[in-house]
Amino acid sequence: MARLKPAFMKPYGTVTAANSSFLTDGASAMLIMAEEKALSMGYKPKAYLRDFVYVSQDPKDQLLLRPTYATPEVLKKAGLAMNDIDAFESHEAFSGRILGNFKAMDSDWFTQNYMGRTTKVGASPLEFNNWGGSLSLGHPFGATGCQLVMAAANRL
Repeated sequence: MARLKPAFMKPYGTVTAANSSFLTDGASAMLIMAEEKALSMGYKPKAYLRDFVYVSQDPKDQLLLRPTYATPEVLKKAGLAMNDIDAFESHEAFSGRILGNFKAMDSDWFTQNYMGRTTKVGASPLEFNNWGGSLSLGHPFGATGCQLVMAAANRL
């Protein structure tokens, strides 16, 4: 595996066929509605969507760092801190990407110089995707988001 060539940013990239997920077909559906509507239709809610944010970055040097930018925004919006979260799930089709996000979230330098924040987001727990994530389940196009949400809901 050590001899595999990187797929990106040659010759210094770290993503290879050995440490990124394979692609699989997938399909999923979720019903997202007000609790009152779900109950009136006879559905028992599995989970509650408390808040969300949209973020984007410059793909030149910040491609795949959206979790680093979104996490502090959604926590602030919801009035929560990192230690209030009981289950973390992340799409880690490229294992190096998730480790880069963890490092960026726990870096004073990154948050001050790139995010314009005075304090870092904080360390993410290394215990995430306990029931398998994109690397173990494949990268099921059309199903990854639902898979992550349901894994977190089922863990809780």
